[in-house]
Amino acid sequence: MAVNLELVPAAAGKRLGAAVIDWLPGVAVLVVTFAIGFAGITRTRSGGFIVYDTSSLVLFGGIGLGLTLAYLSVVLGMEARTGKTPGNLLMGIRSADQDGYAPGAGPVFLRGLITGAGVLLAVLAAVLVVVFKWFDAALFILGPLLLVGAVWAVLVVVSNRWDKNGGLRGWNDSAARTLVFDVKAGRDPLTTGGIQGPYSFAPLDLPPVQPVLSPVAGATAGQTPPPQPPAPQPPAPQAPSPSNTMPYTSPPSFAPGFAPTGSGAGHRLPPQHVDDDIERTQVRPGTGGPAPVAVLRIRLDDGRDFQLDRSVLVGRNPVGKTGEQNAQLLAVDDPGRSISKTHLHLLTDGAGIWVTDRQSTNGSAVTTPDGLRTPLAPGVPTFVTPGSSVHFGDRTFYLGQA
Repeated sequence: MAVNLELVPAAAGKRLGAAVIDWLPGVAVLVVTFAIGFAGITRTRSGGFIVYDTSSLVLFGGIGLGLTLAYLSVVLGMEARTGKTPGNLLMGIRSADQDGYAPGAGPVFLRGLITGAGVLLAVLAAVLVVVFKWFDAALFILGPLLLVGAVWAVLVVVSNRWDKNGGLRGWNDSAARTLVFDVKAGRDPLTTGGIQGPYSFAPLDLPPVQPVLSPVAGATAGQTPPPQPPAPQPPAPQAPSPSNTMPYTSPPSFAPGFAPTGSGAGHRLPPQHVDDDIERTQVRPGTGGPAPVAVLRIRLDDGRDFQLDRSVLVGRNPVGKTGEQNAQLLAVDDPGRSISKTHLHLLTDGAGIWVTDRQSTNGSAVTTPDGLRTPLAPGVPTFVTPGSSVHFGDRTFYLGQA
């Protein structure tokens, strides 16, 4: 995470540098292929008429247009999902929507259409030149149009210099409702909770996520079993405080496939939780009753907000396994097909959630409030506290307390 936690709008110079880097491959391909195509045009006289052979222009021009469109589709798709392009990465800037999340395909396409309007006009003129065979005047037609298109594109890219709101938006940003941030000079909103930041709805004094050994089963072969509770002792003279965390009991669908050492046949002892050590638990003075139970909520990167049940399945079209018929199903829109059908399993325990990646194709990760991003091991639950963000595929949700 950047040292400066404020959001910093991208300067016009960085915007222009990123745009030039993104444009160069496509422009180079078009110039080379059309130059080869025009050089291959031949003229012959037949019956007093001049006949042009434009087969080379059609062939190489078509190849150039196809390659350029494929390149632009990849770049626009990358920017729509992540706010990144080759130019953005090199210049240290990110595109975002007005809430600070990934801009999406529609706004990115509209920005590109406005920026490249002049170049598109020149391409249309080139097609007319080929159709009507205005080759003698082609240079006088296409030259000025290309120049005007290039000047227009540059003006649009640097138009945030004339924005009265601190240079926040250019003309294309205003039309598409997008923003561009300098993530080298400030915070990256796409990975730190959008415009409002990671603490937008979580208390500021929450500790960061501390990965611990999960009591939820499903551990892979070779993983050390959780520590077993000590042998039963005579009851202590004083009952434990109600503020102590109760031992966690795994639901049937996630129960381990082995019995704890020393347990009786057909019985399963609850594994020991990190907070179960009563002797080291500090009780706050003056608490006259049980501590209120926090209500956990998640907010998706599209702005939707949900209160969590005990067991939640998240994915493109989540379906529960045996024993999970009562799980809360949270379907997430995924135009880019980056999310698996059932991507994550969430299990709440009051203080946070246990997040398990369900062997997804594109994986998952957790970003703690201090900016540390950790990938999730498939099938291994990880404990996540409020104030953190969970990334799955190209989507993200943020965990908080109501």
